[in-house]
This record gives sequence, C-alpha cells and structure tokens, in this order.
Amino acid sequence: MDAFSSLSVSIPPLLDVSSSSFGLGFEFFGRTQTSISLHEFDFKTGKGVDRVYQLLHVLEFSSSRKRMSVIVRNPENQLLLLCKGADSVMFERLAKDGRAFEVQTKDHINNYAEAGLRTLVIAYRELNEEEYKKWEEEFLKAKTSVTLDRDALVDAAADKIERDLILLGATAVEDKLQKGVPECINKLAQAGIKIWVLTGDKMENAVSIGYACSLLRQDMKQIIITLDSPDIIALEKQGDKEAVAKASLDSIEKQLREGISQIQSAKESSSSVNKGSIAFGLIIDGKSLEFSLKKNFEKTFFELAINCASVICCRSTPKQKARVTRLVKLETGKTTLSVGDGANDVGMLQEADIGVGISGVEGMQAVMASDFAIAQFRFLERLLLVHGHWCYRRISMMVCYFFYKNITFGFTLFWYEAYTSFSGQPAYNDWYMSFYNVFFTSLPVIALGVFDQDVSARLCLKHPLLYREGVENILFSWPRILGWMINGVISSIIIFFFSTNSLINQAFRRDGKVVDFEVLGVTMYTCVVWAVNCQMALAINYFTWIQHFFIWGSIAFWYIFLVIYGSLSPNVSTTAYKVLVEACAPSALYWLVTVLVVICTLLPYFSFRAFQTWFRPMYHDLIQQERLEEAELPLAVRGNLQHLREKLNNKRDP
Repeated sequence: MDAFSSLSVSIPPLLDVSSSSFGLGFEFFGRTQTSISLHEFDFKTGKGVDRVYQLLHVLEFSSSRKRMSVIVRNPENQLLLLCKGADSVMFERLAKDGRAFEVQTKDHINNYAEAGLRTLVIAYRELNEEEYKKWEEEFLKAKTSVTLDRDALVDAAADKIERDLILLGATAVEDKLQKGVPECINKLAQAGIKIWVLTGDKMENAVSIGYACSLLRQDMKQIIITLDSPDIIALEKQGDKEAVAKASLDSIEKQLREGISQIQSAKESSSSVNKGSIAFGLIIDGKSLEFSLKKNFEKTFFELAINCASVICCRSTPKQKARVTRLVKLETGKTTLSVGDGANDVGMLQEADIGVGISGVEGMQAVMASDFAIAQFRFLERLLLVHGHWCYRRISMMVCYFFYKNITFGFTLFWYEAYTSFSGQPAYNDWYMSFYNVFFTSLPVIALGVFDQDVSARLCLKHPLLYREGVENILFSWPRILGWMINGVISSIIIFFFSTNSLINQAFRRDGKVVDFEVLGVTMYTCVVWAVNCQMALAINYFTWIQHFFIWGSIAFWYIFLVIYGSLSPNVSTTAYKVLVEACAPSALYWLVTVLVVICTLLPYFSFRAFQTWFRPMYHDLIQQERLEEAELPLAVRGNLQHLREKLNNKRDP
C-alpha cells in the first residue's frame, strides 16, 4: 500500500477505487505519458506479475459526456477501450451481447445510491487495428482543429468509439458529508434562506443526502419529476428521437401541472380546516430539468419550485446549474448565493449575486471563480449568520446615519435662511461647512461601519432568526430611512428654534452686547456637532475604545479647531475671530443652551427606541435581553424579561 501514499488523482473517489483494487490483486504503481504499470496477481501461478500497458489515448471526462475512456494496448498486443461513467449514459452504450449483468448492476446501483454512495458504471470494448487506425485519424484531426467547434468535433469523435461496450459492473464509493453540514443547513433554513440543491448525483443518492442534511423530512410530501416512464423508455430503445422528445415534453407538462395542482389543493384544504400547510419537496432529474427550462415550461417550473420548501435538481450539468440560478435571480428579484467546490460549479458561482467557493481536494477552480472562499461548508454558517448579519446592520445604519446628520445640518441652514428672510446672510463660516463631513462627523460613522455588533457571534449562531432582519430588509426599508430623515428634521427644528429663542435679545457678552449672528452660528454649529455625535453614541450597540475616541474626539476637535482658527488674524479667521475665547466660552448661557438642546434632540429617538424595545421589539431587541440576563441584573429588571422571551417565541415560525 506504499504506492498510494503518493498517488494523486483528479477526482478523490478514484483514490478509493484504486486502493480497493489492491485487495483484488491489482496494484497501480507507475504511469508515464505513454504507459501504465500494474502489479497483477496471476491466479494460475499464484505469483505477482508486473505488466505494462501502452497508453494510446485518453478521452477526458466532461460534464456533457458524463464519462471518461482510455485506449490501451496490453502486453499481448490487444487493443482495449476502457470506459467509466454515469449510469444514465453508460447503459445506452452497451452492445446487445454486452448486457449480461445489466439488471443486476442496475439493482446494485439503486441500492448503492439509496445508501448515499456515489456510483460509476465500468465497461470495456475490444478494438481491431483497422477500426482503431481509422478512428485515430479522425480523432487527431478533430484535436488539431483550430475552429470554434473544436470541442464538439472531439466529443463527436469520442462518441463514435465509445459504443457497443461490454458491461463489467459498477463501483460505489462512500462520499461522507463534511462535519457540520446538516446543522449548518438547518440553521440557514431557520434564518429564512430558501435552499435549492443542484447536484450531479443520481436521484436516489441526492434524496439520501437530502434526508441526511434535513432538507427532506419524513412529513414532507415529495413531488418527483422524471422521464423514466415505461413508454418513454420503450421509445428510447426504438431510437425514435422525435417521438421521444414529443413524449418527454408532454410528460413534463403533465407532471409540472399536477405538482402545482397538488400544492394548491393542499393549501385550500389546510386553510379550510385551519391546519398548518403541508410542506412539499421537489425532486427533478437532469433530463426533466432540461425540458423544464425551455421557454414553454420555464414559468410553470418556477411556479412549482418556488412553492416547495425544498428543491433538489439531480444529474444537473454545469449549464443547467447556471440556468436555474439565473431563473431564480430574475424571477424573484432576490439576492442569490451559490456554493460550490468543483469546476462544474463555476458557471453557477458566476451567475449568482454572491459566489462562495469551497477549497479542497477537488481543486481551486470554484475558489478562483467565487467572491468568498471557505475551507468547509459548515463555515458558511458563520459567514452568513454572523458576518452577514453584522455587515447588513452596519451598512444600513451607516446609510441611515448619513441621511440623519446631513439633514440635521442642512435644515438648520434652511431655517436660518428663512429667519433672515433669505437675505443671503451665512449661518456658518465657510470652513465650518467644509469640515463638517470631513473632520467633525465622519470618523464615528466609519467606526460604526467597522466595529458595531448588536449581538455577539455566539448569539447570532444560537438564534438564526436574527438573520431574517436582512432577509425581510427591516433595517434598510423605506419606513426606516424616512424615520431617520424625519428625526433629522426634528433635530434641526429643535436646534435652530431653541437656540434662537434662547439667545436672541439676550445680554451675552461682558460689555452687555446682545448675541450677534456670529455667536448664534457658532452656538447652532456646536449643538449640531454634539447632537449628531451623541446620536451616534445612542445608536451604537458595541463600544470599543476606538468608538469612544472617534465620537468624543470629533467633538473635542471642534473646540480645538475653533480656538486655533479663531486665534488667527481677522483677515484669515473672518467671522470666527476669537468668537469662542471672548464671546462663547465665558458665557454660561452658551454652555447651558448646548446641554439643553442636545438633550432635547436626543429625546425623540430615545423615546421611540424605548417604546419599540418594550412594546414592538425587533429580533435583535429580543435577543439582546439574553445578553442582559447573563449579567448580574436586579430582580426587578430580570422579572420583566419573561414577556420579551414569549414574544421571541411567537416570532418563530411554527
């Protein structure tokens, strides 16, 4: 078995097949570009013999061919074609006298597939020299072609030689699910994510995996769409392609409409007896999927699939995977995410809005074509439920806060211009306006977009329903955005009218002079800087020293800037000349107005959030109580958490 320690294969299951062959007396121990070396057990002599097979041609595997072949010459100078592939394409290529074990092999394959094993059918054919030479000439001509249809010519040439095969049997390899896959899929489903499985496996194998991953349940009614009816099989044996195509189209149309009828009947019966609706699972094979994706049936197929709790597409080609992804994306208008680990998934990954590639033994093609790369499927749980939720919340809050702080600032200018009869009198110094979004309010929102966490990663994973805030677009809906805009308008009204009514006609300076426009502008600007930064402090759920530094540092920088800029000559500082040092800072009224205005601007948001948390809580409000409960809280506070927990349970789907 030392030979297998360094054996490298393109498809991982082939390593298991090669290892198993060792127990049957065949050991692969070497290969060059033109030869394959085997150590074979001679049953006549009872000894091992080294045999070298001349490797003539390799007919590579492709998703459309679903098979692979090699042509070799054995030491007895005999030409052999050895072929392995999916049962869906191999049985139809058998010779009439090469089907001795067909029935038994099909039974074995079905049993293997139901057990969740991956199967391959193996067959061979003896070639004569004349046939081989004639075919080789055509094959080499196709391979050296420089036309656009080169691949089609190569496949056509390979198709001519891969006929009249003699069945040898089938192999079955256990392809275990990665650790944590069922749990991950279950949590993603709880999070409100609709999961479709697009696989190249047999239907029986895919169904077995569906049950293992909790995509299919015992109480779920299955709608199976397939073209394995006796009538179609009989037509296929006759070789009448037109009749097969017509019968297939009629069968697909009938099965799709029957599936829709079943779902509608189940909905009507469940609503009439006030019971929960029956869950349906759609299972469709590759041939049926090809017809279902035609323009005539595309809408019908989508209507059926979207009303099913789970969808499993078996024997899917890469092109079909991409077409199904495109169909869902266009028809639903929702964000689609594809997960794949092999070259067959590249089209699907690129077609989806977000592609996640899994790196591993199947190569790096999927990773190179994806937006995100993970090492195992179970890491998708943390990528979506934790980082996906955090990023959605951060971006939503950032955008809403940008609306708020700029509307607050802009509307104070509007009220001021209306107050001055639109005379053109500036409310703020030009440099105040230039630095507002650059220094005084920008850093806190950046910290929000990078560091904020409404709940911990542990609670995100514990409560997948928290992700539904993104699925339902709760935090970035138009009502939410308009709410922040209205909050900005209210803040601007409080800042302007409170400041003007408190300061105008008041003795502000030591010499008894009343407030001028420069002092009023500085006071309003101070209130704006304080209000929008304190509003950010209220909205943040997770504080680090960076948030504290950016929020309070932005406010402090306003005063530092005002002192430094105001100390410059009047030609430079203009209206800001010593306005803080000589006019504002010595006045208690300036500080009192600032404090009262900031408190008043925060009260509407604070009151709304308090009301929402206790009477109409969102998912994260409810889950945050768990974090509070873990702390040592007074009994009076802890006693009010039970009704919140009941609300959380009520929000869960039955």
